[in-house]
Amino acid sequence: MPQHKRPKFTYLGHSTVRCDLPSGEVLLIEGWVGTNPRCPEELKDLGRLDILCLTHAHFDHVNDAVELAKTYEPQAVVANWEICQWLESQGVKNCQPMNTGGTQRVLGVDISMVQAVHSSGLMDGDKLVDGGNAVGLVFKIDGGYTFYHAGDTALFLDMQLIAELYRPELAFLPIGDRFTMDPHQAARACRYLGVRQVVPVHWGTFPLLTGTPQQLQSELKDLGVNCELVHLEPGESH
Repeated sequence: MPQHKRPKFTYLGHSTVRCDLPSGEVLLIEGWVGTNPRCPEELKDLGRLDILCLTHAHFDHVNDAVELAKTYEPQAVVANWEICQWLESQGVKNCQPMNTGGTQRVLGVDISMVQAVHSSGLMDGDKLVDGGNAVGLVFKIDGGYTFYHAGDTALFLDMQLIAELYRPELAFLPIGDRFTMDPHQAARACRYLGVRQVVPVHWGTFPLLTGTPQQLQSELKDLGVNCELVHLEPGESH
C-alpha cells in the first residue's frame, strides 16, 4: 500500500483532535478545548485554526466552538445545517453547512459527512434545541491519505459502506461505553472499517465512561483484527 503524507494528529482529550496538515493548516475536530478537563493547559492556545469541524451538538463537542471561531476566525466551520444555523446566530462566520452523504472540499481536504447512531440535542442556555443528526466525518487530504472520525456513535453495520466508499487508513473511534460504543463493539468497528490503525477517543473523561484502550487492545486480539492500536494520552501526538 502506498504511504501518503498524513497530518500530525494531537489528541486534546475526550474526542477533540488537532490535525496539523502537511500543507501547514490546522484542522480541529470537535470544539471542546478551553473547558475540556482533559486538554493540557499548554495546548489550549491553538496558535492558529484554519478549519473547525463538528460531529454533533452535545456540550462535550461544541462547548467552546463559538469562542474558538471568534478567536481564530477559521476559513471554514464545518457542521450539519442545524449546528451551522445556531453558530451563525451566535455571530460565527464562515460556516459551511453540509449533511449526511455530502462532500465538500476545504483547503485541499475533501470532507465527507457519514452516518452516526447517536443524538444531537443542543443546549442554548436553559433550552434544548434541535442539533440535527449526529454524524461522523471522513477526511481525504491532498496526496490521498484518508482518515475517519466517528464522533459519538453506536456500532452499525453500514460502517462497511464507509470502508467501501472511502477506504480510511486510520479511525478515531469512541470506546467509553454508556453513551457510545464500548471496546467490544469498537473492535468490530475496526473489522468493518478495515483500517490499519485506530485511535480510541471519548474515554476517561468522566467516571461513567468505563471503556479503556487496554480493553480495546484485548478485544482486537481476541477477534483477530489486524489493526494497530495507537494509544494516545491527552497531549500526545501521532
